Amino acid sequence: MKSPSNIMRQSSLTKLGSMINTAVNKRAGNGDIQWCFSQVKGTLEDDVTEADIISCVEFNHDGDLLATGDKGGRVVIFQRDPISKNSIPRRGEYNVYSTFQSHEPEFDYLKSLEIEEKINKIRWLKRKNPAHFLLSTNDKTIKLWKVSERDKRVEGYNTKEENGAIRDPACITALRVPTIKPMELMVEASPRRIFANAHTYHINSISVNSDQETYLSADDLRINLWHLEITDQSFNIVDIKPTNMEELTEVITAAEFHPAECNVLVYSSSKGTIRLCDMRSAALCDQHSKLFEEPEDPTNRSFFSEIISSISDVKLSNSGRYMISRDYLSVKVWDLQMETKPIECYPVHEYLRSKLCSLYENDCIFDKFECCWSGNDSSIMTGSYNNFFRVFDRTTKRDLTLEAARDIAKPKTLLKPRKVCTGGKRKKDEISVDCLDFNKKILHTAWHPSENVVAVAATNNLFLFQDKL
Repeated sequence: MKSPSNIMRQSSLTKLGSMINTAVNKRAGNGDIQWCFSQVKGTLEDDVTEADIISCVEFNHDGDLLATGDKGGRVVIFQRDPISKNSIPRRGEYNVYSTFQSHEPEFDYLKSLEIEEKINKIRWLKRKNPAHFLLSTNDKTIKLWKVSERDKRVEGYNTKEENGAIRDPACITALRVPTIKPMELMVEASPRRIFANAHTYHINSISVNSDQETYLSADDLRINLWHLEITDQSFNIVDIKPTNMEELTEVITAAEFHPAECNVLVYSSSKGTIRLCDMRSAALCDQHSKLFEEPEDPTNRSFFSEIISSISDVKLSNSGRYMISRDYLSVKVWDLQMETKPIECYPVHEYLRSKLCSLYENDCIFDKFECCWSGNDSSIMTGSYNNFFRVFDRTTKRDLTLEAARDIAKPKTLLKPRKVCTGGKRKKDEISVDCLDFNKKILHTAWHPSENVVAVAATNNLFLFQDKL
């Protein structure tokens, strides 16, 4: 079965017939932010196996844990180093806390379809007890994982030996009182729930509701609502599948719950629209409450307009008042009270507009870049090519292009702002747009919920940067 995304891509094929970056990013009232290198995780080697490529990055709610998923189905959790957290000034340093295999490759015999083990998304649940819980998903199956610590063991069982072997009851001549002994700290990850068989197409999003009891999962054409305690039943709350698949005009690209209102969710489409749905209005949210769409500029109309207007990611702000959407060339900020147009628009790599034909030929035009908010909603971060990532300050309207490169992998090394030259004479610190490496791309980024610490996934490496106070 062809996925709707591929159908859309084929339909795009049938229709086929300069930026200046400033060097300073200011934080309101706090002077200039200068970003410096903190850490890099992973081997800095040229030979990269497909399984090691990072496919998602996510901080938990207090920022003490950072999880990554990769194309090999593994989840690696990093824990904030206590010394770096409490030092003055604070440092954003993380150590490996737990590694486990979340998903394995599968085969759907009914559809003769291979199901990749690649982790598409990770979402943390808010902590309610000493253990941590997170959701991870591949294309078809969502799993709820419990990550817990054990530093004590029980000794002195009556019915079994210390190695676990069952004792012969005839040999038990006295009763022993089991004792609890300290042991080396062990971090255990165990699957608590498996949510499967609910999606015909590939899952692209999961989002935990603010009630911490339900969550949504979205594929190309449908969004399902789950209860965290119920694995064999979900409610279909959005269904945009047409009766005749030949009439398909758009697919769902991302979906997310509102951070405070448990009845509100948003989802974006490949047509460049965002729909806000209220689950109180109807059980099936096919009729949206609000539609966010920017009218197309006729002067920029081209064969690629439909492809580059597709929204690859949407994120609601921490306050719940705004949301950001990422299309191929820009990041837009929307006010939930105003549907007609975005209140802010930040070009990410406008210099690529003249390269769209070659980007179409090498399939880069279909890359799905993510975006994220800073903890106080004052800044936005998203990725680009050549291992560049972009930081936009909403207060000062300044922007910054930085590079996650191995030659800066020394602690406290200041990041030099990068500039891309589009033609003519190239200055000393500039890089020509023709020299950009399109195989090196920053698709996944995450911002610490309360500090200026960012995590950037560059192929198989996880770079951590922080502000230099």
